[in-house]
Amino acid sequence: MVKSVKPFLMFTGEAEAAMNIYLSLFPKAEIISIDRYGRGEAGAEGSVRQALLSIAGETIMCIDSPVKHDFGFTPSFSLFVECDSEEELERLASALAEGGKELMPRGNYGFSREFAWVSDRYGISWQLNLA
Repeated sequence: MVKSVKPFLMFTGEAEAAMNIYLSLFPKAEIISIDRYGRGEAGAEGSVRQALLSIAGETIMCIDSPVKHDFGFTPSFSLFVECDSEEELERLASALAEGGKELMPRGNYGFSREFAWVSDRYGISWQLNLA
């Protein structure tokens, strides 16, 4: 039987910086656990071997890959966020797109009163929807 399913975000040295931005943007977000590489281990000393981040009660696993690779994040996988207000959606869209890019500008696309899709500075894709 399956024990759990979580989004898994593999960074290359920026996991902790990304998690800190998410902590500052989402109320009640928290780092549940963080394990770091030590001296002489596969990853850079002090980088994130594995962390669990909670946003709105959802657990996201984050790591800093010790292996360099030629792929990054893609918008085909995104985190879908239900916002309670236009102000919250605007704040998140603006903050997350800073240093990243807007994939779909804020607007009414027919399936939602207001929606925005952004990619943050780390390449993580966020769909923001007004609930």
